[in-house]
Amino acid sequence: MSKKARPFVATALVVLAAAAILWLMGRPLTYKGGLIELWGPVGAKQSQMLLDWYSASHVVHGFLFYGLLHLVAKRWQPGQKLLAATLVEAAWEIVENSPVIINRYREATIALGYRGDSVLNSVSDIAMMIAGFLVAARVPVWASVMIVLVLELISLAIIRDNLTLNIWMLLSPDDAVRAWQARA
Repeated sequence: MSKKARPFVATALVVLAAAAILWLMGRPLTYKGGLIELWGPVGAKQSQMLLDWYSASHVVHGFLFYGLLHLVAKRWQPGQKLLAATLVEAAWEIVENSPVIINRYREATIALGYRGDSVLNSVSDIAMMIAGFLVAARVPVWASVMIVLVLELISLAIIRDNLTLNIWMLLSPDDAVRAWQARA
């Protein structure tokens, strides 16, 4: 295997390892009864199917990780940067689906019935981050900023949630924001 290919193979192995860890943690592979659909709308199927409204936030992760690694790891090869970003995203998917974070979402956000992600959805979330990372690597900075803003604003307008609000509400819940989100 070539030296250039190693980080990409390692990236694929990280995704597989994350899926295995999530399954060993007791996360369901798919939605009830093995149902697999492309889109999981807000409700019981959200975070269970291949894509949902929060897929956009994982694309934003990719843009942010690319920007950060472009600044702090200038000498790394593209595959090494992608591997690092995938490790962070996979670690987040594992932490996000731990009982403590699932309960935090239920307590601090509007996600009262949140059960965590299916393994399918978590793997898709990692793939969405990779997609965002790869797009960020190919477009100018101004385009990256515009794409992130558009994704955040669309999610905000449609489901009254996005990556920015998600982080805000996890770290410092605000009753006024929660009440506004609940009106969606």
